[in-house]
Amino acid sequence: MAVWIQAQQLQGDALHQMQSLYGQHFPIEVRHYLSQWIEGQLWDAIDLENPQEEFKAKRLLDSLIQELQNKAEHQVGEDGFLLKIKLGHYASQLKSTYDRCPLELVRCIKHILYTEQRLVREATNSSSPVGGMMDSMSQKYQQINQAFEELRLLTQDTENDLRKLQQNQEYFIIQYQESLRIQAQLTSLATLPPADRQLREPALLSKRATVEAWLTREANTLQKYRLDLAEKHQKTLQLLRKQQTIILDDELIQWKRRQQLAGNGGPPEGGLDILQSWCEKLAETIWQNRQQIRRAEHLRQQLPIPGPIEELLNELNSTITDIISALVTSTFIIEKQPPQVLKTQTKFAATVRLLVGGKLNVHMNPPQVKATIISEQQAKALLKNENTRNDSSGEILNNNCVMEYHQTTGTLSAHFRNMSLKRIKRSDRRGAESVTEEKFTILFESQFSVGGNELVFQVKTLSLPVVVIVHGSQDNNATATVLWDNAFAEPVSKCLTVPFVCISVFSLIHTAT
Repeated sequence: MAVWIQAQQLQGDALHQMQSLYGQHFPIEVRHYLSQWIEGQLWDAIDLENPQEEFKAKRLLDSLIQELQNKAEHQVGEDGFLLKIKLGHYASQLKSTYDRCPLELVRCIKHILYTEQRLVREATNSSSPVGGMMDSMSQKYQQINQAFEELRLLTQDTENDLRKLQQNQEYFIIQYQESLRIQAQLTSLATLPPADRQLREPALLSKRATVEAWLTREANTLQKYRLDLAEKHQKTLQLLRKQQTIILDDELIQWKRRQQLAGNGGPPEGGLDILQSWCEKLAETIWQNRQQIRRAEHLRQQLPIPGPIEELLNELNSTITDIISALVTSTFIIEKQPPQVLKTQTKFAATVRLLVGGKLNVHMNPPQVKATIISEQQAKALLKNENTRNDSSGEILNNNCVMEYHQTTGTLSAHFRNMSLKRIKRSDRRGAESVTEEKFTILFESQFSVGGNELVFQVKTLSLPVVVIVHGSQDNNATATVLWDNAFAEPVSKCLTVPFVCISVFSLIHTAT
């Protein structure tokens, strides 16, 4: 059965996910009226990382537009007239959007088809013997979405409290200025004759006492508002940490494990779309709370009131910075691994992706990623945060790439298309150890800023184990080494395997104050 026919039978959250795939970049009407043609094309035969494939993508774009125009011409009757105009408009719109970047159309449609197939498969499995597993996964996803809704409500609540605090503080400052004006009037009475001074002084003293009493009460009220707001932020950050742990330490690590096993012929690791949507929601919520905490600090500096609030705000600011640091650096991942058996002087590719790059506007100042090959010992030292002096174990050609933002899919990634290992520097081998048993890894590293250079991060991530060969006769033994490592590597909490992992190591370069 055609995927589109099955996709139209989706219900609930699955139907909502399917509908969200479409928009101005690719209207759902085009998917509907050209469903048979779209599903009959060999989209997977086009390598998105190879610029030479662009002519194939252009041919598909031209064919799609032609199919739309043909469909439009065959519409008759009153209803057909309106549809004819709409389909003709979509043909022009798609040509205008993708004529200069046809590979983006292929990327968009592949993303749509893959997601639809996944949603249909999950819906089908829910009624099969393995439905219990799918129900469990759906329940977990529902819990994650419920936690996001709770975080949204908490963040909105603290936003409202912050606005109320600001309004009350502004009124307090106005009244404080009024008390200064009264004091100035009392001081000026000294220049008046005694009779005039006695006439005006009692009223001013009474007014001053009233205003000062109000200021004392209101200062205590403001301090309470500040403490209550800080406590609410503490609650939000606790839930944020919990939610982030589930997504980064459970879901993302499981994806990385599936990616590793896929290298041994296991099932595909699956797409990153759901993970990216979760990470983006985390980034948005974290940033909103960080801005609230900074605004609360600004209000405190504007009107200092003795008390514990300064220390509380410092703790909150430190905590939120740690949370966003963990998110940004953990979501710098390798979407497409380099081949685990690398032959020198042979071209190879890899793709690195930042799951929160679009949401945090990292693409506004596109970062550059550098790839380096390092040894097993260097990788172990890196994982222990030991100084490796940035030594490499070989030379990779075309090892620098700028991250690009893809508007249609909302992804920020760097596609290394033409890397080549020019030479390798091996360690001293002992005994019967073969070159096909010596493991390396590709280190990808970058530096980028978040929030207009408020935070600058240096990020690193390691590929799966790589064995370097110089002759085809070494391929079988090298493959055996990586198959064994993929299958029996020890899972750990913060990384996928020991010693080689798709992990992200970071150091916070600086925090602007």
